[in-house]
Amino acid sequence: MKSMLLGALIGMTFLLMVSSCATVPTEPLAPGEVKLLGIEFQKFGDIRAKFSSVVNINFEADGRPEMTRACFHWASDGPFCYMVTNVNYGWGTIKVDLPIPPFISSGSYTLKSYVLYIRDGKQLRTNIVGTQVYVTK
Repeated sequence: MKSMLLGALIGMTFLLMVSSCATVPTEPLAPGEVKLLGIEFQKFGDIRAKFSSVVNINFEADGRPEMTRACFHWASDGPFCYMVTNVNYGWGTIKVDLPIPPFISSGSYTLKSYVLYIRDGKQLRTNIVGTQVYVTK
């Protein structure tokens, strides 16, 4: 009985490992489309309440679409949108000097972001990326 149970457990573990390694084909980006990949603070661990911090938003894009604004949600508050001034298409990075809102005090927060960009003369919104942030006083 134990050997059957052990065999079933090993089989299920193997099946989960194989299925988790399976790759799902991703569709190529449409012309002028932007897809966000992640968000990170330039100075990890140095996010202070009532100051600003530089945030890197990593992306991939087809071509060089015009990025206009980066918008952020702090937990359930937002969006707070800021003009995009520094886009590096080679590295796929948008840098934003993000003011930490005055209502944010020390603690852990979920920060989510999306970017507004121009494609075919229309303003579109990217997907949303997020990260966990710890703010100090």
